[in-house]
Amino acid sequence: MRAPDFWDRKTDGLLPTILRPLGCMVAGINAMRRRTIQPWQAPVPVICVGNLVAGGAGKTPVVIDIVARLRGRGIDVHVVSRGYGGSELGPLLVNPDIHDHTQVGDEPLLIARTALTWVAKERRQGIEAAAAAGAQIVVMDDGYQNPSVAKDFSILVVDGGYGFGNGRVMPAGPLRERIPEGLARADMVVLLGADEADVWGRIQRLGFKNLDVLRAKLTPLGNVAALKGQSVYAFAGIGRPEKFYDTLEKLGCKLAGCKSFDDHHPYTDAEILTILSEALDVPVYTTAKDHVRLSPHHQKRVRVLGVEVTWKDENAICSVLMPLIENLKSDESLKSDD
Repeated sequence: MRAPDFWDRKTDGLLPTILRPLGCMVAGINAMRRRTIQPWQAPVPVICVGNLVAGGAGKTPVVIDIVARLRGRGIDVHVVSRGYGGSELGPLLVNPDIHDHTQVGDEPLLIARTALTWVAKERRQGIEAAAAAGAQIVVMDDGYQNPSVAKDFSILVVDGGYGFGNGRVMPAGPLRERIPEGLARADMVVLLGADEADVWGRIQRLGFKNLDVLRAKLTPLGNVAALKGQSVYAFAGIGRPEKFYDTLEKLGCKLAGCKSFDDHHPYTDAEILTILSEALDVPVYTTAKDHVRLSPHHQKRVRVLGVEVTWKDENAICSVLMPLIENLKSDESLKSDD
């Protein structure tokens, strides 16, 4: 699904007002679920990385970064995902050499390249499988609005350019729940990119002045200097494809053409052949998340512009994670004494 234009904060109009009652109903149902469902407490600490809007916040790179930091401290970390777009019910340990996006989803396939990743439609089952396999900490990819599992630490990822969209709950806007309710459960907010939507100011005005808001950005990987002045053709099927095209242009690329698809779009060979023919002799680029949805043959013909998270203050993210690590090591020390 591609986000409707009227979800954007810049294009709010009559349609969101008409749909507002439905959004209020959705928000009320979700709030009731959180009040009535007793969350299950996992046998290991659970860090949840989620967002308040539907798609496109930059959650997956944040998951990969946090996992790498914990592993660097000697923690055995596993990732659990619902595997959106995949057919496997799980719990299943993702193997990038065996599984494809139709089985496990594109995001788990991408994360599995750097960390042990489980897909499970029932997240509790995925966490139990991860813990049984030796996980000391589970990072839950998404599931912020799912009340069935208790979270020990919750991280909200917000895109600084898009913010909270028009501030309304689906279908009137992009929000999965009301902003104050979502922020109230957060232990930390990761604000990605320039704060064009005044996310920090909104958080302050809503009264969450003690909530940690860490600034970061997505930095392109590879020899990006070689892209300057180069003509390229780009395509993307992510929450907001224009972000990808904007990144290429900021690197000095000249866009010979671009083609956008819905988020998680399952590419056909015919679609990729059409893109390659339209591109003529210029290189074709896509995102890492899109690349895993291509057939092996076309993966060789399409180039990837990957990204990683760069923190404005490295000490800040380290200071946030250290208490979790220290508590974990303290618990393990107590168990060994017993």
